[in-house]
Amino acid sequence: MANNDPETPRDLAALQDIAARIGQIYGDNFDVTRDGSFYLGKMMEELGEVSSAYLKLSGRSRGSDGDPDTLRRELEDEMADLFGFVLLFADWQGVDLAHVFARKWGKYLKDPE
Repeated sequence: MANNDPETPRDLAALQDIAARIGQIYGDNFDVTRDGSFYLGKMMEELGEVSSAYLKLSGRSRGSDGDPDTLRRELEDEMADLFGFVLLFADWQGVDLAHVFARKWGKYLKDPE
C-alpha cells in the first residue's frame, strides 16, 4: 500500500531520529529506565500485539467480528509501535538501520560474480 503523502518521512534515518525524540518524551513522561530489558521487553510486547491484531483481522481470534476497517487500523497501529521500538533499540545501540539493512538484505539483490 503506497502512501503518497509528502509529509510522511521516507528516509529511515529520519524515522529513527523521530523515534529517538519520541522515545525521550516517553521515557520522561513515564519515568522509565531505557535499557536493554526495556527495549527488548517493549519489542516483545508489541510483537504480541501485532500477532493478536493480525489474528483478529484474519478471523482466527476473539474479536474478529469487529469492523474490518477498524481491525485493519489496529494491525497497522501495532506494526507502527513495533517498528518504533525497533528504531529505538537501534538508536540506543548506535545502529544505522538503513546501512545495515542494505548491507544484510541488499546482498541478495546483487548479481553473483
